[in-house]
Amino acid sequence: MKIAAIGAGGVNGYFGARLIEAGFDVSFIARGKHLAAIRQSGLSVRSPLGNANVKAKACERPAEVGPVDVVMFAVKLWDTESAAESIRPLLSAGGVVIPFQNGVESIERLRKFFPREQVMGGSAYIATRIAEPGVIEHTGQMARLIFGPLLPSQRPRADQFLEALKKAKINAELSDDVERAIWEKFVSLVGISSATAVARAPVGVVRGDPDLRRLLEDAMRETWTLARLRGVKLPDDFVESRMKWADGLPHEMKASLAHDLEAGGRLEAPWLCGAVARMARESGMDAPVNATVYAALKPFIDGR
Repeated sequence: MKIAAIGAGGVNGYFGARLIEAGFDVSFIARGKHLAAIRQSGLSVRSPLGNANVKAKACERPAEVGPVDVVMFAVKLWDTESAAESIRPLLSAGGVVIPFQNGVESIERLRKFFPREQVMGGSAYIATRIAEPGVIEHTGQMARLIFGPLLPSQRPRADQFLEALKKAKINAELSDDVERAIWEKFVSLVGISSATAVARAPVGVVRGDPDLRRLLEDAMRETWTLARLRGVKLPDDFVESRMKWADGLPHEMKASLAHDLEAGGRLEAPWLCGAVARMARESGMDAPVNATVYAALKPFIDGR
């Protein structure tokens, strides 16, 4: 199986390195200092689940890689359209693209560039960041991929990719309702990203403060309400179960939105809390917590 990972940040950097460790053919599409470091010294992973340093194929232009079976798509959300356009050569032989991005709109956005049979769905559960060029830092024990076909014809390729992930000892699950799985992550992520970014504090501080804890829960509940309104079958007690999950996260964990804010980088807020506020308005419901968080983050959306 030939795999391309576009976006060599925390998600693809971690899981791509694990696949390379297991002997799979993975090519990274990266840029700048990160690309230069990978080419010179390989890709390093610092993780409680085991450190790694792998010699990785990396290039700036997808056309240098050629056609692949699977594209792991994990670019920042503002880069979705430009990255989708660039990966056409990777999918020219009928491969599939699986978005492992934040947000809930990636499938729809990618289908504007590729036939429906070439787009699957996916979610990544992992707390990672680029600690320095060529180095991925993983926090905690969580490192999980959920993905799945959107059409019956995609099942053989999905099974093949799952087998590769299992051989790499990656905690991976094939979902029969991947759109629901994406919304399950979105509910959690909107709450964690909103609270840790606004507070400029890790999740341990957030859950230990009554006011911040209420912000976290209310942001999740608004997102859950929106999901149910849009026909996504999330359980009645889903928010309560996600709050218990948040209580088990490492104290020092922060969402990537908070890391990007602290680093002065661009923010994915328009596709997280901002998306909840936008979709809520379109659905005729109120989402005051997410709308307020988005308003507070708007001055920083484009970075320093």
